[in-house]
Amino acid sequence: MTIERFNSEGYFDPTTYEALTKIEKEERAARKAAAYRPLVYICSPYSGDIERNTYQARAYSRFAVAKHCIPIAPHLLFPQFVDEDTERELALFMGIVLLGKCDEVWVFGGTISEGMAAEIARAKKQRKKIRYFTEGLEEVTE
Repeated sequence: MTIERFNSEGYFDPTTYEALTKIEKEERAARKAAAYRPLVYICSPYSGDIERNTYQARAYSRFAVAKHCIPIAPHLLFPQFVDEDTERELALFMGIVLLGKCDEVWVFGGTISEGMAAEIARAKKQRKKIRYFTEGLEEVTE
């Protein structure tokens, strides 16, 4: 939209011009803010009951999407091509690299596995914002 400095009669109209320019700038900023979605690292158990934990990680990721975030859940991706039994350390390493790219870490469930503990420790070291949630998706305040 082009905002004219002159009114329909051809007279210079700085008040209207300034007001309309300010409104347009605010609308652009609001559109940009609405488009931003932070990356959040989904920290939840994988080993043990893998089928149930995978199902839960999907639900946690969907929850993050509903909260206007982009979830990063390595334990949903890496098992597609990394063997848990022989390449666990590699998977944990790659997860830590992804964690470094995220804005926040969301920890789900009441049980903290060994892998989760390593991820939380790294997040603290990197001074990431860490949020804790129950399995029922309710945030726990410390």
